[in-house]
Amino acid sequence: MHQVKVFGLGAGTIEQLPLGVYRQLQHSSQVYTRTMDHPVIEQLVQEGVNFKSYDSLYEKNEHFENVYEEIARDLIEKAKTVDDLFYTVPGHPMVAERTIQLLIQSDEVDVKIEGGQSFIDPLFTAIQVDPIEGFQLLDGTALDRAKIQYENHLLISQVFDTFTASEVKITLMEDLPHDYPITIVHAAGSDQEWIKNVSLHELDHQFPVSNLITLYVKPQSRHELHHTFNALREVIASLRGPGGCPWDQKQTHETLRPYLIEEAYEVIEAIDQQDDQHLAEELGDVLLQVMLHSQIGAENGYFTVDDVIKNITDKMVERHPHVFGDTTVDSADDVVSNWEEIKQKGKPKKESVLDGLNEALPRLLYAKEIQKKVAKVGFDWDEKGPVIDKVQEELEEFHEAISNKSIDEAEMEFGDVLFSVVNLGRFYKLDSEVALNRTCEKFIARFKQVEELVKKNDETLSELTLEELDGYWEQVKLNRL
Repeated sequence: MHQVKVFGLGAGTIEQLPLGVYRQLQHSSQVYTRTMDHPVIEQLVQEGVNFKSYDSLYEKNEHFENVYEEIARDLIEKAKTVDDLFYTVPGHPMVAERTIQLLIQSDEVDVKIEGGQSFIDPLFTAIQVDPIEGFQLLDGTALDRAKIQYENHLLISQVFDTFTASEVKITLMEDLPHDYPITIVHAAGSDQEWIKNVSLHELDHQFPVSNLITLYVKPQSRHELHHTFNALREVIASLRGPGGCPWDQKQTHETLRPYLIEEAYEVIEAIDQQDDQHLAEELGDVLLQVMLHSQIGAENGYFTVDDVIKNITDKMVERHPHVFGDTTVDSADDVVSNWEEIKQKGKPKKESVLDGLNEALPRLLYAKEIQKKVAKVGFDWDEKGPVIDKVQEELEEFHEAISNKSIDEAEMEFGDVLFSVVNLGRFYKLDSEVALNRTCEKFIARFKQVEELVKKNDETLSELTLEELDGYWEQVKLNRL
């Protein structure tokens, strides 16, 4: 197999090069290098080593990944015609060198790696940090916020220029204060080393162009990371743990049931009010319920919040093959159809289409779920008229039951009225629970306005007739109060 021999140039001066590497480079007729921007390159050129760099590719391509892929392809092709193909990179070839990974992944060449001190050792010397405390090394050209571990010492390499520094700044400011201290380290371990401390918001101000720069971000305290999931998980565990909150400690899945329902309705209220800040707060309360149930599950050895997250993640991927697979859909109806089909996979065949109903649902929602299930097998009207007629029919039967003075019969017929009204809402794609909740809120707001008007006129509610109260009510309605 054709061979590419890769040499790491170390982090600083020519004295750091192993003697064997130095001799091979000196006796070679042609050495390819990713970049000429390195102190050792300058010294080797002075000693007669002939380098050919790929620096021009950085100007040619908009994305670094394209640069690295093009370098790797060129080296592979050259290796087919050159017996001793030498390629050099800054630092150590296995640390933050994408071209080396691409060469290793190729089945066309054999990669032999020699020498090279990585920039990490002199970097820790420069910032005076012991790596045993925990650190993370990330690529500034592809910084992923989800992967950043702020409680470790954070090193960000490949920050070549102002644009990259700006992208890094924007990502970090999602989690860190604008004035968080950032250390810029240039050419650690060489005679060109310098260190500069700046506030995060100033990071891209007059940023130098160099491939020898690494950013250092000191660990963030847990107190400043309360917006992260791990912080929330630890808070809940502390509340339930020894020395925690007596109320939280005594909760069970059963005792928490009413709170989940209550918090869900408060989310709906915030949505109806179009209050984003309130909505964020209420969604947090719902998340609290999820975390409490998960913590209880973990304490009992049944499941953890990781299981909860994995289950829903797997479900979303499985039930969206048009996004994560090769299924094609033409409409939202196709999505729903696929969802239901996938949902039934692996489940025992139902004896009735009404098997599997959620008995815990409020009865208006329960009625809607019944109607949706039977509608799937064709037990539904195609037009609006008969749906409205059915409501009228049930109202007449209710009046008849009332006239017969049969409480049991009247209750059954009243239930039929409600069931038919829920079906009417479903037919018009209206949610009965939401609609009734909005009406309750509207009634409360209007009646409070009536109370204010009555008080303003020095009158008392209990002393007014129904006609007088209705007059106030109509006044409120007229003024859209």
